[in-house]
Parts: sequence; C-alpha cells; structure tokens
Amino acid sequence: MSDTAKTARLVAPEGRTVDLPVLEGTLGPAVIDVRRLYAETGTFTYDPGYTSTASCRSAITFIDGERGVLLYRGYRIEELATKSDFLEVAYLLLHGELPTREQYDRFVHDITYHTMLHEQIQFLYRGFRRDSHPMAVMIAVVGALSAFYYEDLDVDDPHHRMVATHRMIAKMPTIAAWAYKYSVGQPFMYPRNDLDYAANFIHMMFATPCEPYRVDPVLARALDRIFILHADHEQNASTSTVRLVGSTGASPYAAVAAGIASLWGPAHGGANEAVVRMLEEIGTVDRIPEFLARAKDRNDPFRLMGFGHRVYKNYDPRAAVLKESADEVLDLLGIRHNPKLEIAKELERIALQDEYFQERKLFPNVDFYSGIILEAMGIPRRMFTAIFALARTVGWMAQWNEMIVDPEQKIGRPRQLYVGPGERAYVPMEERR
Repeated sequence: MSDTAKTARLVAPEGRTVDLPVLEGTLGPAVIDVRRLYAETGTFTYDPGYTSTASCRSAITFIDGERGVLLYRGYRIEELATKSDFLEVAYLLLHGELPTREQYDRFVHDITYHTMLHEQIQFLYRGFRRDSHPMAVMIAVVGALSAFYYEDLDVDDPHHRMVATHRMIAKMPTIAAWAYKYSVGQPFMYPRNDLDYAANFIHMMFATPCEPYRVDPVLARALDRIFILHADHEQNASTSTVRLVGSTGASPYAAVAAGIASLWGPAHGGANEAVVRMLEEIGTVDRIPEFLARAKDRNDPFRLMGFGHRVYKNYDPRAAVLKESADEVLDLLGIRHNPKLEIAKELERIALQDEYFQERKLFPNVDFYSGIILEAMGIPRRMFTAIFALARTVGWMAQWNEMIVDPEQKIGRPRQLYVGPGERAYVPMEERR
C-alpha cells in the first residue's frame, strides 16, 4: 500500500491550490487525503451521509458492491458461511487469521464461560413493561454492563480489551434471549456450557424448566450461518456509531449500546421484518405484477423491501447463501408449502428479468430471505433485529479494537455547512414584534 505515489491537485476558492495525497488500499478505490484541506485552503468537504468519505483505515471487511463481493479478512463470505462456524469467524474478525485447533478451542472456552449474566441484571429486566421491544431492552441492558464491569476496564490495555470483547460476544445471546423470555412471561433460561453458540441461544429462547428441550442441529446450523452473514459489514451506520462513541474513550459496552440503537432503525437492521410484512401484503403469487407496478409508481408509497443496497450494485452474496438455507430449514421442518417463500422466489425471478430493476441495479439483499428463515424457526418478528445485533456484536468489537490501536484515529468530530442566521443582537422581549 502506497501513501505517497500519487497526489490530487485541488483548486479552491480565490485560486488557492493544494496538492493532496492519494492513498491506495489493498483493494477498492483510492482515497484523497483531505486532512490538510482546511489548514491550506480554509474550506471543508461536504458529504451528507458520508457516502464518499473514508473515515478510517480498516483491515477487517471489504465490500466490492459492483461485483457483489464481501470479504472477511480476505475470505469470501460464501466460503466462510458453508465451511466455517460463527465462533471461528469471530476469531478471524478479531485476530486477522483463522485459528489453529488450539487457538479455536481456547477461544470457544473463553466465550462459553462468559455467557452468564450477573444475577442483579434480572432486576433490570423486571423494570420494563412486558410489551417493550427487545431492542429497547437490549440497549438498556448492554449499557448497564458498564456499571458492572467499570472498575477493571482500561481501554488502552490489550488484555482488558480482550476480556471486554469476550464478555460482550458471550453475553449478547443471553441478553437477547432473556429479553424475549421476559416479553412472554416465561422464566429465564440460563446458558449451557455443553451447547455451541447458536444452539445455546435457541435453547435459551425456547426451552422451559418443565421438560428437556432438544435443539435440532440443522436449525442451529442455519442460525449459525445467519450469524456469520451478519457478523460485519464494513463502515455501516451502526459500526460507524460504535467507532464514533468509542473514539471518546467511552466504555465498549456504552459504544455497543449506541450501535444497537443505530441498528434498530428500519432503514438499517429492521429491514428483514419489513420484508416479511411486505410478503404478507402481497399475499399470493398472482398479485406480484400488481405490486411491481406499484413499486415503479412514484406516486405510490409502496416500497419493494429487500431489494437494492446502499453499497451493493449487484446480487448481495449473503442473499444467495440464505436462499439456499431457506429451502433447507423449511424442508427440515416439514413445511412443503410456504406462501412467503414461494412469493419471494417468484418476486425475485420476475424482478431480475425486469428492465426497470435491472437498470437501477435492484437485486435481493440479505434481508430478503433471512426473515422467512427466522419466522419458520418460530422466532417472533420483534426478535429479528435483536438477532442481527447479536451477530453484529462481533464486528462492532473487532472494529472498536482496531480503532483503539490506530494511531491516526481521533475523537470523531464532523464539520458542517452552516445555513442559519448570521450574527445578530439580542432583542428584549418587550421590544419583539
């Protein structure tokens, strides 16, 4: 990677010029380093949504939206989803390399034995209404971890960061499952050390103290695959939020709580829930042309959910993996006829052949099939985004760790283009008109 081979000359207002370095990464487009821009020209850049701004250097995840490629530390997501498991992928994202058997076993042990929650946290759950959204509960509980683990956390100490990372990844399934159990009035189920990561979550979700509960390994594998596909996705809104909060030196638990709040937005983590609602609204395969016409009508508020992506301008590679998983899960459950899956497949087939969608590069994304799988497994819709947060915690912690050790990182402080009133004098109330 070269930082000095190229420069870009910018002509600023009043004829001032500045030569800005062009930085090149391993993959992807080069970036113009504008850090000296204000000092040398008195101007800032304007980029709402930061769609053309690189906020950091990162070696974790790479997306090529034009080609539909997603890499974790250089490995294609399709290969990891079919050959690996979630905790092996978690190790990869955190450490940069796939683990040896000894490293993997130790990592699994460390995660497994951090899954318990402090008993006092149960009282925090009981302060919520039963109908509280699981994401609201998770934001509060994860933020509260800062109060339970504040004394022994020095973010500049690598060992402390490692322990905090293990805690966060290990406890998130328990936090999420307990949010569900509380909402339905069932007793909390404690984590079991003899189950793997995904199976343990399913057990805490659906088991009761009344009788033994067996987790189907195929369902656990399908959920594990969903976790892998959602583990990280470069500098998206929630990841950028975690980095921004973390840049202040705040506790990682506070940073992740902020990331969960960002993920909760329907434009981010809540999209798979919206896809299921849309498929229900369509109702039958024969109504698909009607809804495609509505999607093309600018005057109709209907939106085709699960198609298109801010970054991908090609088929989302995660969607292809989940399409295959949907068939496996429904077949296992003995569901020979699932109207939502049939509508989804036919909707995808027609849309991919439609010139309107081809021109706009609207392809199915990861949300298009994930909701169908989760619903078939008996997971309520209000938990869809919570499961997304559970999986993304690994990426958030990997990104947080990377940011902490990056010597170029500073506290996040975007600038603005001010368009309000100019300076003016205060007018006493009795003189105002």
